[in-house]
Amino acid sequence: PSDVSTDTPVIPGTGLAVSSRGSQSWLVPEHPSAVAPGKRPRLTPNPAMVFRDGRLVMPFGTPGGDVQTQAMLQVLLNVLVFGMTPQLAVEAPRFATQSFPDSFWPHRYFPGRVTLEGRIPGETAETLAGLGHTVARWPDWEWRAGAVCLVRVDDAGVRWAAADPRRDSYAVAW
Repeated sequence: PSDVSTDTPVIPGTGLAVSSRGSQSWLVPEHPSAVAPGKRPRLTPNPAMVFRDGRLVMPFGTPGGDVQTQAMLQVLLNVLVFGMTPQLAVEAPRFATQSFPDSFWPHRYFPGRVTLEGRIPGETAETLAGLGHTVARWPDWEWRAGAVCLVRVDDAGVRWAAADPRRDSYAVAW
């Protein structure tokens, strides 16, 4: 991937910046994602395709680092379980957890933290806090919550495209 690198570390004494994806490696030799010759790096990009009975139902994906899988799961559930149209599914409010080490250097993590978009009701935040979560808030339409784009292919073969308003994106299907 050729993401912009605005927050990656600079290699001491060289002036060279590690790429955005390169910063997902660890400098701790015993870590499974440690930098080493011949290793296959763990990266966050993970586009997906949903099939049913061998037929394509929905290709989809998003930028967003560690939020990618979280945003994609929420959209997938919105479409397949909650019956939302593709556009409503990608526009629905999102949440994300940071309760694991971030893939990107310096690999921060916040045990027990869940971050909610502002459109998620305050009562939900209070309930989560009562269950022991540390609740943080994002604005109503937060770009860090991913920007899922998808194409839904219905049983008649009609394609429904959706683009997430959280970032610049367009919906096109043919």
